[in-house]
Amino acid sequence: MLKKGLIMNFEITDVVSETDKSKIFNGLLEYNLANLEDKSPKDLGIYHRVEGTIKGGLVGLTHGSWLMVEYLWVSEEIRKCGIGSELLLAAEEEAKNRGCKYVFLNTFSFQAPDFYKKHGYKEVFALENYPINGKRHYLIKDLK
Repeated sequence: MLKKGLIMNFEITDVVSETDKSKIFNGLLEYNLANLEDKSPKDLGIYHRVEGTIKGGLVGLTHGSWLMVEYLWVSEEIRKCGIGSELLLAAEEEAKNRGCKYVFLNTFSFQAPDFYKKHGYKEVFALENYPINGKRHYLIKDLK
């Protein structure tokens, strides 16, 4: 409910400036940091290089009890060779070393939901019809 006398003045745009985005992000960050128990997320990168070129990798971060996997990718020419599994296992092991107890990630239906389920991940939520006719799966794993 609006306070009496408060006038709403919204601007709607499909062009978000970096300045505006930064203002919103920093406001949210300030609020979050005042309320989160753990204020020190730590990046995690694991890479498979061939002659200096990344052919696969995992990027995520650990934060408190959680590893959040942001990206896991393996080059087409070396898929199905076990690299993805090794990357995931290495990330889980490093997460445990950092004190994590759980993993969270998301993947599209055309990507790898079955791959993650094969590695013990459980689907906790799915967005149907995302972005139009697809499906986005949200999975977690208990590392304990």
